[in-house]
Amino acid sequence: MNIGHISTAMVTPFQKNGSIDFPATEKLIEHLLSTGTESLVVCGTTGESPTLSTDEKLELIQFVVEKVNGRVPVIAGTGSNNTAASIDLSQKAQALGVDAIMIVTPYYNKPNQRGMIAHFEAIASATSLPIVVYNIPGRSVVNLEPETIVALSKIPSIQIVKEASGNLDQMTKILANVDDDFLVYSGDDSLTLPLLAIGGSGIISVASHVIGREMQEMIQAFHTGEYARAAKIHQLILPVMKGLFVHPNPVVVKYALSKVGVEVGSLRLPLVEMTEEEKLGFDQVWDEFLQNK
Repeated sequence: MNIGHISTAMVTPFQKNGSIDFPATEKLIEHLLSTGTESLVVCGTTGESPTLSTDEKLELIQFVVEKVNGRVPVIAGTGSNNTAASIDLSQKAQALGVDAIMIVTPYYNKPNQRGMIAHFEAIASATSLPIVVYNIPGRSVVNLEPETIVALSKIPSIQIVKEASGNLDQMTKILANVDDDFLVYSGDDSLTLPLLAIGGSGIISVASHVIGREMQEMIQAFHTGEYARAAKIHQLILPVMKGLFVHPNPVVVKYALSKVGVEVGSLRLPLVEMTEEEKLGFDQVWDEFLQNK
């Protein structure tokens, strides 16, 4: 499956009363597609999926599929720590026309490697959609070991891993042992260029909400052999990437979007907005980025 070099894990815009803001969602989609995004992830962690009800997820997925209208692939985050619930949501997302599903490693239950293989196998057998396996030990506590990812890559519908372990050695081991048609994407924006250098395919990104063009320029420079230029762009945008994660995601990126004229509203508890002092901290990072462009 081709999801491009940059896939954006979309934030979910909210109205003041806390409901999903669909007009703002449409504007966000158009902004992303015009600034380098080549596929969209809806109902991921960046979309505050833990606070969305199943009905809200399905309504949001349907809306995004309709508004994108086949222009880029739409990937629905349908995983949870409940295998049966993940299967049910995945099947419903498939019926709504998504192009793929993203399944996070089960959090809180702390399954072992055999349990995680069984979890992904069960979901893969219940849907015909391509699957992005999402490994994020910082949130789920469990790490999909490289050997486990290699084993999962043998399942035909499991075609991509979003590796958010932050461990380039682990990613290298995966790349060295999977077939060429199994793709490794970073889940950490700051590792986009390093992962490309060891054979990865791209980034499932948060930062592309606000620096998508620069990220695309960096990736294109790398692929055309302009390695020094790619490195310079990486150096320019790294502080922004780091600044977006000083507070829990997507707290900062929702604020940062206002810098590029895209309003997406507030957050749902238990996440809270930054204080004025915290906003000033990101303002400084953003202003330095603009000055150095």
